[in-house]
Amino acid sequence: MDTDSPEVRSSGGTSEVELAISGMTCASCASRIERKLNKMDGVSATVNYATEKAKVAHPADVDTDELVRTVEAAGYGATLPASSGTGEGEGADTETEDADLLALRQRLLVSTLLSVPVIAMAMIPALQFTYWQWISLTLASPVLVWGALPFHRAAWTNLRHGAATMDTLISMGTVAAFGWSLYALLFGTAGVPGMTHAFEFTVERSSGAGAIYLEVAAGVTTFILAGRYFEARSKRRSGAALRALLELGAKDVAVLRDGREQRIPTDQLRVDDRFVVRPGEKIATDGVIEEGSSAVDASMLTGESVPVEVQPGDNVVGATVNAGGRMVVRATRIGSDTQLSQMAKLVEEAQTGKAQVQRLADRVSGVFVPIVIALAVGTLGFWLGSGVGATAAFTAAVAVLIIACPCALGLATPTALLVGTGRGAQMGILIKGPEVLESTRRIDTVVLDKTGTVTTGRMTLVDARFTEEADEKNVLALAGALESGSEHPIAQAIAKGARERTGDALPEIDEFANVEGLGVRGAVDGHAVLVGRPRLLEQWSVRIPQELETAKQVAERDGSTAVVVAVDGRAQAVLVVADTVKPTSREAVRGLRDLGLRPVLLTGDNEAVARAIAAEVGIEEVIAEVVPQDKVAVVRRLQSEKRVVAMVGDGVNDAAALAQADLGLAMGTGTDVAIEAGDLTLVRGDLRAAVDAIRLSRRTLGTIKGNLFWAFAYNVAALPLAAAGMLNPMIAGAAMAFSSVFVVSNSLRLKGFRSTVRDSSIDPGLRPGGDGSALVGSARAGN
Repeated sequence: MDTDSPEVRSSGGTSEVELAISGMTCASCASRIERKLNKMDGVSATVNYATEKAKVAHPADVDTDELVRTVEAAGYGATLPASSGTGEGEGADTETEDADLLALRQRLLVSTLLSVPVIAMAMIPALQFTYWQWISLTLASPVLVWGALPFHRAAWTNLRHGAATMDTLISMGTVAAFGWSLYALLFGTAGVPGMTHAFEFTVERSSGAGAIYLEVAAGVTTFILAGRYFEARSKRRSGAALRALLELGAKDVAVLRDGREQRIPTDQLRVDDRFVVRPGEKIATDGVIEEGSSAVDASMLTGESVPVEVQPGDNVVGATVNAGGRMVVRATRIGSDTQLSQMAKLVEEAQTGKAQVQRLADRVSGVFVPIVIALAVGTLGFWLGSGVGATAAFTAAVAVLIIACPCALGLATPTALLVGTGRGAQMGILIKGPEVLESTRRIDTVVLDKTGTVTTGRMTLVDARFTEEADEKNVLALAGALESGSEHPIAQAIAKGARERTGDALPEIDEFANVEGLGVRGAVDGHAVLVGRPRLLEQWSVRIPQELETAKQVAERDGSTAVVVAVDGRAQAVLVVADTVKPTSREAVRGLRDLGLRPVLLTGDNEAVARAIAAEVGIEEVIAEVVPQDKVAVVRRLQSEKRVVAMVGDGVNDAAALAQADLGLAMGTGTDVAIEAGDLTLVRGDLRAAVDAIRLSRRTLGTIKGNLFWAFAYNVAALPLAAAGMLNPMIAGAAMAFSSVFVVSNSLRLKGFRSTVRDSSIDPGLRPGGDGSALVGSARAGN
């Protein structure tokens, strides 16, 4: 056994392996595999139906082949995934998933085309021409044999292992309906020319020799296939979070070899290699700076809204962006040891360890299926014992199976999900699958990431303080003009704010120089201008007056970034830059509270910034200065306190926490990694959409539950009639059709869902002050 592969890890006498599982059709399959594996000595296994993977911890003396054989003995397939180091295995897995989804889609389309005329002829007497029943048999046969093949296979697997699931009921019901129809056509009176199903609602005991149920066999198969297809399509995205996360890093790097730069793929880097990072480039891997100073934008990984100033000796993280000058970095960690890869591992572990949510229909079927089978057998035995004849007894037993397999059940989940997700898409809310909906009902705590979720995630000029003698408009224009020559995010925020504040085009720069780590200096419109940290002004012997020093300290105490402006040798202003709160965030927090949720602000930013933001939007509980691993730990701690946690975030640093949470809501304005790791995606960058998303999800779940109740109720009510041998085929067909129509109509009510958000069609960024660009007053320092 190769314990060095990414899928097999050893710790002491215990190894951990991840198996790819195939052949599962419902959540009960995952539970069965899990039980089989856990019966092995020293083995602890978790099987995830959504990701189709099993995470198994086993003693070192237990070979992986033995684990695979155990899974196969349970009736399923198991393989060790190909090593992710080359990416080839991942590509093969993706191709397999695509092929499986395409095959299911083809099976659904063909079954639909063949089933529609069968159902129409059975339900509409006017379409029942001479020999229509034989045309129905011709069309329904491929649907039962080929279309329903996945259900028959699963039923056979379940039968061999003494289990019964929804697949068992579907297979038995469709085979019974088709088999009895075939008997009635060949040996009864149903095959005579001119036979019709009279459209009447009489209830009478009959032999059933003139009744066919081909529309049941074809219709149920098609409806259930539709539900499976939509489920498979949502599951297809389960591994996309990891793919997006690993693609975040740099693809190539300029490595220094023999004093010359050489461009190579990132995966060829080695520990202690020295590589060059130019302004705007991603840092290829974790390392330490040996030459150059710069500002590194790590917001996607750490959540810090302000770029971090770095210099020789400082550590940098792969996939972060160099926002300043040229650097030479020595690689300290590569491949799976980097922080980015560790985060990918966190996301994967969080997904694998997620509580398995069993489909509602499977939950009910766990009790319903055995009862129906027992009832059918009991009915057959009762009527045989009463002496009415084998034909009548078998008819009644078959009727029990047929009426217990409702078409509406196949429509209950997918129709509500389709209408609900369609309405959500119109409102900018993307729901990934039916499993997501159950979590929305149970959540009681919502954890909000700060940067990009509660705040805009962009640096903005929020305040400007001037000395008494300063010409405010002129000083701001000179500072903005000089900063426009820099690519630093803070400089760009000042330049943008200056343009908006002055209302004029900024003057031309006569001379410009970037002072690494301190700021910028130059000449603008005949004036010598310095903009940056106090240390920059000290280098040019410029004294900062007390009023500006006080303004700077106040800004920094509130968690903002303050820079000092000097013109012609005199300090004249302090410009305050910060990440601003979205104008809709306070309303959104209030809406979350109205839903009975407890909001918690979670951020990698410093405590002062977090507290100020929380106070502004009305959040009492704040957890600040956390790294990605800590975010996952916070979510787990809340869950250990019996809280059901929703997480709202937008950055790579939120991905693992989004996956760990009972419900992950990803802001669509964020990174692909966060979006893929979340359960719900909010297309708009408006936190109020989270309120609507939870409301819509709860409403959709309620509709699905109502659909399932009525889908079963219609048939449960008819079971006594079937068992009594008094179920007219036309009534059975009409009841089935009505239950299906009811389920569809009930689902369509979701189209009327309305947002509680006022003016939700307006992009927050287009509102007055929506980008937070307005200056907070122009009061002079000390006033």
